[in-house]
Amino acid sequence: MTSIVFWLFAVVLIAAAIGVVTSRNPVYSALYLVLAFFNSAVLWILLEAEFLGITLVLVYVGAVMVLFLFVVMMLDVNVEKLKEGFTRYMPIGVLVAALVVIQIGYVVWHKKMGLELVAEPVAHPKEFSNTEALGEVLYTQYVYPFELAAVILLVAIVAAITLTMRRRPGLKAQDINKQVAADPGSRVRLVSMKAESETLPPKPGGESS
Repeated sequence: MTSIVFWLFAVVLIAAAIGVVTSRNPVYSALYLVLAFFNSAVLWILLEAEFLGITLVLVYVGAVMVLFLFVVMMLDVNVEKLKEGFTRYMPIGVLVAALVVIQIGYVVWHKKMGLELVAEPVAHPKEFSNTEALGEVLYTQYVYPFELAAVILLVAIVAAITLTMRRRPGLKAQDINKQVAADPGSRVRLVSMKAESETLPPKPGGESS
């Protein structure tokens, strides 16, 4: 049963990954990536890495991908302009893709990285805590790479905000200095008008008010 669930979600994951790189619409690519994250989370859970699976859904799907969609929509990417030089760079892209496939095939089928490809993961005892083991390794052996990744993500966020705030024709930007220095007298004008009584139409029966 576990093998059937694994192959089912693995096939969907590969299809979603292909959709990410082949979709012409960046929004559709982001949605395909969300689907890929969901299937990856299921595979992590099957490997008894529950913390990684839940984090993948909560952090990447629930936060990072939402922000990514907002950035894609706010950047107003001109898809037609990006397609203009596609055929010119296609030979280089095909060459790079072929090299990546050859390298992955060499590692998987020849080296195997010392692992058995068809071996099932060893089940941990019930008292084993995946979160505790991950935290112990992450904050002791890999603490500096972890902090460096946080700095890189901060720089990426700042860069995304900078791109969205760039000057574009017709963009209405907020000027805080002008808002603070605004004079109420120049914004509001009081006009004195004479009061006029409204003449109502005569009521039925000849009476008027």
